[in-house]
Amino acid sequence: MSDMGTRAAVKDIYGAYTRRDIERVALLLHEDIDWIIYGPVTVFPFAGVRRGRAAVLEAMASLAEIYQLESHRIEQTIIDGDRAAVLADVGFMQRATGRSLRFRVANFLRFDDGRLIEFREFADSFDLVEQALGHTVEI
Repeated sequence: MSDMGTRAAVKDIYGAYTRRDIERVALLLHEDIDWIIYGPVTVFPFAGVRRGRAAVLEAMASLAEIYQLESHRIEQTIIDGDRAAVLADVGFMQRATGRSLRFRVANFLRFDDGRLIEFREFADSFDLVEQALGHTVEI
């Protein structure tokens, strides 16, 4: 896949996600996608390892049950062939409490024939846990 093709695929999938167009997102996921969101699954049950389109869509549905996306702004995108790195500023509202979470994520993606086949997401999970719980965590 060319850099231009990858750039178009990144724009397409993030645009669909931001619009909450899950049908479009599903079309852009490879059937055999390898997906990992790094973070504590006891606090964020949608985090962790997912294999296959159905498992990823289940994780996205779990995320949408717990949090409402308020903002997603891509700050930087780096493309290299079929791979992309995306830094984004993200805001969610915790549905149960109304609490707002604001943080940055770094995503690393790989595409196969225009579909997302590999996804890795990193964030400051300690900060996210404190935001989700609404207080500092003493260690």
